[in-house]
Amino acid sequence: MSPVRPFGRVLTAMVTPFTADGTLDVAGAQRLATHLIDDGGCDGLVLSGTTGESPTTSDEEKQRLLTAVLEAVGDRATVLAGVGTNDTAHTAHLARQAARVGAHGLLVVTPYYSRPPQEGLVQHFQTVADATDLPVMLYDIPVRTGVPLEVETLVRLAAHPRIVAVKDAKGDLGALSWTMARTDLAYYCGEDMLNLPMISVGAVGVVSVVGHVVGTRLREMLDAYDKGDTGHAATVHSGLLPVYTGTFRTQGVILTKATLALLGLPGGPVRAPLVDATEAQIARLQEDLRAGGVSW
Repeated sequence: MSPVRPFGRVLTAMVTPFTADGTLDVAGAQRLATHLIDDGGCDGLVLSGTTGESPTTSDEEKQRLLTAVLEAVGDRATVLAGVGTNDTAHTAHLARQAARVGAHGLLVVTPYYSRPPQEGLVQHFQTVADATDLPVMLYDIPVRTGVPLEVETLVRLAAHPRIVAVKDAKGDLGALSWTMARTDLAYYCGEDMLNLPMISVGAVGVVSVVGHVVGTRLREMLDAYDKGDTGHAATVHSGLLPVYTGTFRTQGVILTKATLALLGLPGGPVRAPLVDATEAQIARLQEDLRAGGVSW
């Protein structure tokens, strides 16, 4: 039986391109989105997530970005809007805004900083899921939020008809396995180094940062695994290790935007408090990319 993939298979957590002066680069976002879908092996995009620098983009910028990307690729790709914040009311507002614009689904991260108890997480996600008719992908990334989504919490949330998937950046394959055994939630790997391991225990796809650069190879890996050629899938995975490692030697969006600059693709600078890659970091990045078979 083929796995249910409610949002596609190879999704890239897309950067938010900025111009040199730091303003939103709408044309650049459309160009990058078109490249990722038409040439980059992706069948979906996640906007305004971690890699999209969502904490430093305004509600108005998020709306303009989503509108532009939907216009560029919305007829041939799944486009999810990242709407998660540490404020339930604001998150619900962003969810309704994304629905009005035409998003195909929502990515909702665990509320950060305030470290709510599990009951607070249940109520937060249910409130956001009730705010629109769009399907929801939960985003479990405790290294950033301070609070993991526990298995029992996920079981409760899976009962909501619009909560259909999880982007897992927790890296706990045991908890993931138990959740999948007890729910119908579709799991997407949100930690590139674990793409193949998570697929091997039942994840249905990836929400990838390195998809900006190696989306076609991620698709090759997943195709091989689906066909039972686990040896080739492992070979592709091993070949991508330098890209995985190199992209996350510092904050992922910093080196992703540096990589896009090397490839002549839109990205631009990062916004404070992030800082652009140094010359030394870019030199090391080039070594990592070459070792991983990426050329420019």
